[in-house]
Amino acid sequence: MRYFLELSYAGTRYHGWQSQPNAPTVQASIEKALSLLLRMPVKITGAGRTDTGVHARQMFAHFDSKDTVNTVELTYKLNSFLPDDIAIHRIHRVKDDAHARFDAISRSYKYYIHRYKNPFLTQTSWYFAKDLDVDLMNKAARILLEYNDFKSFSKTHTDVKTYICKVQQTEWQMVDNQIVFSITADRFLRNMVRAIVGTLVEVGLHKTSLTDFRQIIESRNRSNAGFSVPAKGLFLTEIKYPGQIFTSYGND
Repeated sequence: MRYFLELSYAGTRYHGWQSQPNAPTVQASIEKALSLLLRMPVKITGAGRTDTGVHARQMFAHFDSKDTVNTVELTYKLNSFLPDDIAIHRIHRVKDDAHARFDAISRSYKYYIHRYKNPFLTQTSWYFAKDLDVDLMNKAARILLEYNDFKSFSKTHTDVKTYICKVQQTEWQMVDNQIVFSITADRFLRNMVRAIVGTLVEVGLHKTSLTDFRQIIESRNRSNAGFSVPAKGLFLTEIKYPGQIFTSYGND
């Protein structure tokens, strides 16, 4: 039987989501706790891979169990075993062929920038004191909706077969003393959001024009795009699935 874990985590202490030797990761922490509680080796498959230092307000991962799981009880026990920076919110019974990665229909990220030094935002936002033209950054961000090939913003030498992504929404907003970038797409490439934000920051500094921004996308060349902003300001905020893959919603 297959189950979806719905969780969140602060990525500060972890070398990303995916398990790797000799480095703490979110996936490895959860697999260790699940294996102990279910008394069998358990591997989980995440909806995606977040990089070192990236956070998630909503993440999904699936695992299989030969026995029926009491989802409420297991949620409670997992949270007791896991460190404070990983939280399991719900466990959903899903169809046996449901897949946390391939069945996701959209993913959303937010990137946080604060312009005034704030010790309470050190691990969750990027401190950038220079003035930014947010209106111009929004104009550039909307240009992304006109394209579907984002090789210019992808980490090089990755094993992806296609650079095609359908970006559905982009927006910069002023929230209190922070500037927040939101983006939703069906899928994302490695480092894509951080590279987009870095390039849009150069637009906001008037170093890159709107025409330049179009040419960067069309060039399909990562070296033409801007820098990658620090990971600590990036949050995976929402993943959506078709409702029919769920058979219960954590209320067993």
